[in-house]
Amino acid sequence: MKTMAKDYYQTLEVSRTASPEEIQKAYRRLARKYHPDLNPDDKSAQQKFKDIQHAYDVLNDAEKRKMYDQFGPDFERMGGGQGPFPGGSPFPGGGGGSPGPGFEEVFGSGGAGAGGFGFNNLDELLQQFGGGGAGGRGRARGRGTAGAGRGPTKGADLRAQLTVPFNTAVLGGSASIQVSREGKEESIQLRIPPGVDSGSKMRLRGQGNPGSNGGESGDLIVELDVAAHPSFQRNGVNLELKLPITLREAMLGATIDIPTPSGTVALKIPAGTSGGKKLRVKSQGVRDAKGNVGDLYVELQIKLPAGLRDTDQLPQSIKDAADAIEKMYDAPLREELRW
Repeated sequence: MKTMAKDYYQTLEVSRTASPEEIQKAYRRLARKYHPDLNPDDKSAQQKFKDIQHAYDVLNDAEKRKMYDQFGPDFERMGGGQGPFPGGSPFPGGGGGSPGPGFEEVFGSGGAGAGGFGFNNLDELLQQFGGGGAGGRGRARGRGTAGAGRGPTKGADLRAQLTVPFNTAVLGGSASIQVSREGKEESIQLRIPPGVDSGSKMRLRGQGNPGSNGGESGDLIVELDVAAHPSFQRNGVNLELKLPITLREAMLGATIDIPTPSGTVALKIPAGTSGGKKLRVKSQGVRDAKGNVGDLYVELQIKLPAGLRDTDQLPQSIKDAADAIEKMYDAPLREELRW
């Protein structure tokens, strides 16, 4: 029984007026879907792949497509003395090519049967279909024409950004980051070294996309962003802290416990301290990658109680004490204040 000839345009799911770019795009999509390496136990998919490859082999060639549009699939048999080409097929390599090309023939040879893609293996094919490659047919054809060897190829690097807590950035610690690798979301644990700052980059070797043909995997490059702290600020390797103190502590002096990266330390406030004074606590800053340790600078801020705002309700004794303190200034505070 005679079977109906296949329509190559229908096989590639494109219209008869499709551009070469549309044909190539359709071929890539269908080849990825039906490739035998992705459907090892599906005989129908393997046959579908052969049909797709053969249709693309014809429609991707301008001369073959012209003859196909004019004579249909029978143009490929005209080289056997049955048509206007008595000397054989007018195309190099014969009419329709061998059925059922292998993976290397289609994606690794860089020849006309593969459309000049020049993929090394399935990983490269999937990477190209997923947008990971540098682009299309022109790039791959250049590789095939140059005869470059299909040796080991390192996988592409992955890039990600991670926000780490202020304390972790200073002291170091662990963190996890979600990355998309080969279409899968994965959680990767990181060891944050002490002293990192916003803009610091970590390179995790071998945590990028896998290589091809035995090539090593790419790297994962993580750029760090340090979250703000409610009390501390960082200035290089030094830390800064604004410390509120009472009026009595400023007048009479005090010893105050303050938190630091290495634990709680006792800070002595000298008697008669003014607001804005800075005290230095040595070696309580950030330890950088070279082992240098900064200091902690504590700026004192005198905070008056909210009850002092209602002067009408203040006891006379407090007003008298304020007047007595006022008289203790030996010079006007703003005498040297000028524009």
